[in-house]
Amino acid sequence: MLPVWGRNGRFVRVGTLGVSRILGIRTAWTTVGDGEFFCPGCGGDRNYQRLTGRRRLTCFGVPVVPRGETGPVVECAACGSHYSADVLDHPTTTRFSAMLRDAVHTVALAVLAAGGTCARTSLETAAGAVRAAGFDDCTEEQLAALVEALAADTGRLFGDGEPCGPGLTIELHEALDPLAPHLAPPGREAILLQGARIALADGPYTPAEREALTTVGAALTICADDVTRLLTAARTPS
Repeated sequence: MLPVWGRNGRFVRVGTLGVSRILGIRTAWTTVGDGEFFCPGCGGDRNYQRLTGRRRLTCFGVPVVPRGETGPVVECAACGSHYSADVLDHPTTTRFSAMLRDAVHTVALAVLAAGGTCARTSLETAAGAVRAAGFDDCTEEQLAALVEALAADTGRLFGDGEPCGPGLTIELHEALDPLAPHLAPPGREAILLQGARIALADGPYTPAEREALTTVGAALTICADDVTRLLTAARTPS
């Protein structure tokens, strides 16, 4: 029981439940942004509002004393749940699909360019992987033309006398670095193995292909030992 000043000018005793009805904290929210995010509660892409709030102590429901700021929080427009702002670091389903598609496409081009010959078997394997990732209209001819254009852009993919130049490393990291944190280990390994199958489609790994695949593994945060294991496993007939 807590003492509260009564209407008759005397202190009266009020239970904890009664005090909670008299005193409380109210938060006034202000919208500072909006967009689309992956809602953990809904399990899908939803619209959101980014909110900041000001807290006030209330007496009989009337705000009387400022209690500081709170937030920011992210409020789902569908379920109304509040989340910390770092929930926006997770890509939406649509964005994740696009990142995965671009990653597979970049790996395929890098491995084809490293191989140098663009054999028909390699092109067919690469085009199949890229179509499965979401580029439904990808053809062998399109990939061959892209590799040819990259080869003509001197120094973009390869350095002088180097099997994997800085240009290739940058291309792969730009495509894979944002994706890797959102993939489970089997997903990261699957991308590397796709690249390995493209390289092996026309014969054993060349030094340039192996170097390119090692760069892929590093960008996907796969440790060096696991990269070696996976590349060996891909080479061994099942």
